[in-house]
Amino acid sequence: MPWRYADHASTSTSTSTSTSVGTVGAAGAVGNPAGAGTAPASAFTAPVPVPLPGTAGPLDTPQPLRSHGCWYPSVDPSGRYVAFICDRGGVPQLWTGPVDGHEVHLLDSDPHPVKEVAWSPDGRWIAYTTAPGGGEHTRVLCVRPDGTGRRVLAGAEPGSSAYLGCWQYDGSAVAVTVAEPVRTPGGAETEERPVPSEPGLADPRTYTTRRPAGWTARDGRAVLLGGPHHGDAAPTARTPGGTAPGGTDTDRVPEAAGVPAERDGGDGDGGRGDGAASKEGGGTGVVGGGLAAYLVDPLGVVAPALLAVERGAATLRVCDISRDGRLALVRRGPRGRREALVVRTGDLRTTFALHVADGDPWIGRFSPDGGTLWLRSDAAREFAALFAVRLDGEGERRGLSVAAERADCGLELLAFGHDGHTAALAWNVRGATELEVVTVDSEGGEARPGPPRNVPLPHEVVTRIPRVGGRAGLVLALSGSQRRPGVWWYSEGSARRTPWSSRDEDAVPPGRPPVRPVPLRPTARDGLPLSGWYYRAPGRAPGVPAPCVIHLHGGPEEQERPVFNPLYHELLGRGLDIFAPDVRGSSGHGRSFVDADLGTGRFAAIEDVADCAAHVVVAGLADPRRLAVMGRSYGGYLVMASLVWHPALFRTGVAACGMSDFATFYAGTEPWIAESAAHKYGHPEHDRELLRELSPMTRVDALRVPVLTVHGEHDTNVPLGESEQFVRAARERGLQAALLMLRDEGHDFLRADSRKLFRRTAADWIERHVAG
Repeated sequence: MPWRYADHASTSTSTSTSTSVGTVGAAGAVGNPAGAGTAPASAFTAPVPVPLPGTAGPLDTPQPLRSHGCWYPSVDPSGRYVAFICDRGGVPQLWTGPVDGHEVHLLDSDPHPVKEVAWSPDGRWIAYTTAPGGGEHTRVLCVRPDGTGRRVLAGAEPGSSAYLGCWQYDGSAVAVTVAEPVRTPGGAETEERPVPSEPGLADPRTYTTRRPAGWTARDGRAVLLGGPHHGDAAPTARTPGGTAPGGTDTDRVPEAAGVPAERDGGDGDGGRGDGAASKEGGGTGVVGGGLAAYLVDPLGVVAPALLAVERGAATLRVCDISRDGRLALVRRGPRGRREALVVRTGDLRTTFALHVADGDPWIGRFSPDGGTLWLRSDAAREFAALFAVRLDGEGERRGLSVAAERADCGLELLAFGHDGHTAALAWNVRGATELEVVTVDSEGGEARPGPPRNVPLPHEVVTRIPRVGGRAGLVLALSGSQRRPGVWWYSEGSARRTPWSSRDEDAVPPGRPPVRPVPLRPTARDGLPLSGWYYRAPGRAPGVPAPCVIHLHGGPEEQERPVFNPLYHELLGRGLDIFAPDVRGSSGHGRSFVDADLGTGRFAAIEDVADCAAHVVVAGLADPRRLAVMGRSYGGYLVMASLVWHPALFRTGVAACGMSDFATFYAGTEPWIAESAAHKYGHPEHDRELLRELSPMTRVDALRVPVLTVHGEHDTNVPLGESEQFVRAARERGLQAALLMLRDEGHDFLRADSRKLFRRTAADWIERHVAG
């Protein structure tokens, strides 16, 4: 049985098993791409490929779901074939198929959900990330395009996790990031976090916007695991010129971009980060909780090459490697504090650093000659733009300018063709995508794009751009309010749906088409403009107030987009309207809006939920006596918070994977998740009183209505106990409360049967308590 539905909270622990053995413990001085020297030694365990039995599925396609999704495409060098993720078999798995043909192949029939895909530039391998048991710990594998040669590249060791970076241009190695299991100084694994040798204080010059009014006084910084040393993404902290780490504020950009100029010279471009390179005694080792990025040869013939290390792990991804192998583009740092680093692969020295936007991790590319770095960044800006960073032969910055920008929206996706001169820019315009293709030129010391060519889109949102130019033209992953996610390609000016993607008419059964939402623009009680999308249930007469569900997205930095959501379709079919707002803290509306919920601003975010409910009531859309609130992840937290802050507003709530108490959340979540969460929510020690006041469990006595919680069995992002304790407290106070625990799921519900059970159970619950 894949799930548990209980009227009482209970404790459940289980572990997923892997079909492979752990990675070999070979570490130390490792090889170096392009023969550019020798990397320093590291105490991280270098991954070694582990062969696995072949599990390619039959060549014939199994009976698909009526409406399946296809996403995260990656195109082979010929431009004729696409590797992609598809849930036609009920779980997201790795498939391949031609852009213009129907025949598709299942390459890995294991039941572990696939999350990322990357076809090698030479066409010999497909690398991909899976989540064994549906949990948060992932591993990186690769397989031949014919389904043979499957092997684990990283993340097979118990307690570790790994995810994909980029391929080298010749296809000889792929970058992977490994999160090491926490170990004692003697080498044994432990559940206890190590005590850092120095306090976890971030560089006070780390970029931050002006704090919103009401930000609580803080006597500590939001870094849990790292130390105060910043600079190279390397085992030891070194900055250009031998200066002390953290020498300048690298988030400043030149006057050409409309802000004060940054210092030129060696010291000024020294990279710095958020606790990314701390001392550990007198050596270079890590006592646990860190990330390391390597170049890995799928065959294991060449030793893994260390590229970067992040201590106080938050995030670390190798986004690009220059064609000559000398430079790597690395993204690291906790959310709200992301930065791009240029790292020399020969000596692991950081030559350039700049704040970059949250969102899509593929932040930029080097030009073919390595003289220009094209970067998606919102450094010192409200919205992300295309930056051109001019580099000298050593990777040091020669100049920086804004190459493409829009005044009222941000650059969301950036992709380049293999020629390095054709780029696709996807702009987020009030939740929908506007796409343009440009030719970029970095010759003669200048870096500038040519005139843009607008690309008409058959659906509202582009989610990924794997290929620009070449025989296949432009390949896109698209989603929209009338369709399931699918892959499209442009050739000779026309857009074509790949034959193996679901047809628009198959998104739902006949007789009840998807609802196209309309935008609404509420205003918060403090005057802050909000926004959202309203879905009207089919058949309802105009002017008749409806039972309505306020649905809250996660993040908090996610954004409500006009895309087809089977959960919304289920609720609408029960006669329930939906309003899905972006409360403060959401992305897509500028950095000030994202930061508006920091510190005591989170109290205002909770009030935003009530203000959004009031807006749809005053507008005559929703019946004030029949309101419900629902959300997942951070949205689940907001559900619980709204129910206890506004106990008379909603008739019921459904909270999926939500945090009910920040103290227990920090005690149980993954270390690298805590690292990022501390910036957004507050430090668990220094901001303890604020977090206590913000925790729904602190005010649970105010709860007055029935509540349903939903949680994945293997969720280590927000542990299962967060839902259990809220349900237990509700029942102890005589309220109706239930927990739906989904087997073999983590923080994201990835399997089709789990998602179906979730949406039907939630719709039944809301209909029972609201629709009548």
